[in-house]
Amino acid sequence: MTIAFDNANISDNALHDAFTALGHSEARVQKTSSGAFIVRLGELKGPTGPPVGAAPPSERDTLEQGLEQRLGPFRVTNFNQVSEIVSRQIARNAGIAVGVAAIAILLYISWSFRHLAKPYRYGIAAVVAALHDAVFILGAFSIFGKLFGTEINSMFITGILTVIGFSVHDTIVVFDRIRENVSANPGVAFDEVVNTSLTETVARSINTSTTVVLTILALLLLGGGSIDVLLLTLLLGIVAGTYSSIFIASQILVAWEDGDFARIWRRFAPRRLQPAPEPTA
Repeated sequence: MTIAFDNANISDNALHDAFTALGHSEARVQKTSSGAFIVRLGELKGPTGPPVGAAPPSERDTLEQGLEQRLGPFRVTNFNQVSEIVSRQIARNAGIAVGVAAIAILLYISWSFRHLAKPYRYGIAAVVAALHDAVFILGAFSIFGKLFGTEINSMFITGILTVIGFSVHDTIVVFDRIRENVSANPGVAFDEVVNTSLTETVARSINTSTTVVLTILALLLLGGGSIDVLLLTLLLGIVAGTYSSIFIASQILVAWEDGDFARIWRRFAPRRLQPAPEPTA
């Protein structure tokens, strides 16, 4: 919920103390640049809308009355309640969105690099790098949620898809340079071509990502408000996407070309037992 008090001198600590006195010590209070407060609470009991007729007051009504008695008049400018069902729906939609994006990326890149040998490798490498970025963000938000109570919302899905698009764009730039150098130097070893391509594109990748990161940091520091989840997702994802396009996607191509994956598979795959030779008479 977002609260705006008539008294502009109320601090976030005073508001948190008021919520604690009203039985909500779990409340997390964040003051925005406009002077309003974003408050995150546990799920409230009873209806969360305005009272209708002679219905008994809900927990929200009791909470608002207690706040007004302690801190003075205020306005609730925004109120959203995320239930367990909605949380599962957000997770489900995020999974579906990432899955559909991964399939589309795989097909598009495989088609774009169809003139090279085994173009599907480029698509798989790009998808693995993008999924790495998504998993990195999920892990970071899990840690932030445990330590700081950070929550996700529908903007999180938007951020994940934006990060995947940025990561794939950065990866395609590197892959396109690899394609040019492979065509121009057919007799050079593939790992040398990849190394040369990375050297030629690393400055561009870092400069682009740095520019975007500085912009996101400025928005976060000046007060993201309702889009803070989106900004944090973009910040983490762009940092992860910068190194994944350089150090993960390209190295998957090299390892695949050199047969490293096949050797690893043979090492851990179960060996077939050879039949015992028949005894000779």
